[in-house]
Amino acid sequence: MGGFLDYSPGASFFHRLNPLAKLFLSLMLCVSCFVTESLFFCSMIILLNLAMAASAGISGRAFAMLKAFIKLSAFLFLIQVFFIGEGNTILSLPFNIHVTDRGVLFSLMMVLRLIGATMPLALMLSITKMNDLSNVLVGTVGIPYKYAFSLTTAIRFIPVFTAAMAGIMEAQTARGVAFDTKNIFKKIGLIFPLCVPLLVTSVRKIEGAAISAELRGFNRRKKGSGYRKYPFSAADLAVSLFALTLAVAGAFFPF
Repeated sequence: MGGFLDYSPGASFFHRLNPLAKLFLSLMLCVSCFVTESLFFCSMIILLNLAMAASAGISGRAFAMLKAFIKLSAFLFLIQVFFIGEGNTILSLPFNIHVTDRGVLFSLMMVLRLIGATMPLALMLSITKMNDLSNVLVGTVGIPYKYAFSLTTAIRFIPVFTAAMAGIMEAQTARGVAFDTKNIFKKIGLIFPLCVPLLVTSVRKIEGAAISAELRGFNRRKKGSGYRKYPFSAADLAVSLFALTLAVAGAFFPF
């Protein structure tokens, strides 16, 4: 399985959607998580993400992504829950630390929003080619090509930098550096010095990409330069209406 943001080819219903419809769907799912105050609704959004991933054939990637988010969210939950003193105390700890019911609900809502708002965009990028996304942003939305290119290039370089970091860590492991330590502070101390070789590698890759773009006429690219069209179909309209309905339901209807 590739990285979280690597394109996963396929011919599913979601693969065939207009890139703009997929982008709108992911944004509305994110908005739905932030406008609602319901734990149940946020949980349903997360389940909907998993169902869409299964329909697109990337369920394995979605569950791996969910597992990573749960680990991060558990850490944030434990930090946040100790800083809210309002509400009824349900647990008293030494050093005058209290865990309240309101603190638990607020922290749980925060982590559910984090997961529910992050997964849709990552899953959308997994089933959308960066070229298609760039073309539709320029040709349909009207965003200047330089900005669209910068956005898609930044997204494209995330897995590249991740792979470069993994290669550097493997090289250091072969030299006897123990990255598998369970001491989080020691691990941070081992990883921090690797930022220098990663930065050097990243600058070289970016410089090569910039030269390649210049040779291909980057500065001559305009809105009408793309040859491929992305018409809106009935399925795109239906998905967009469904996404808008979810956002409205999350904002105005209690669950």
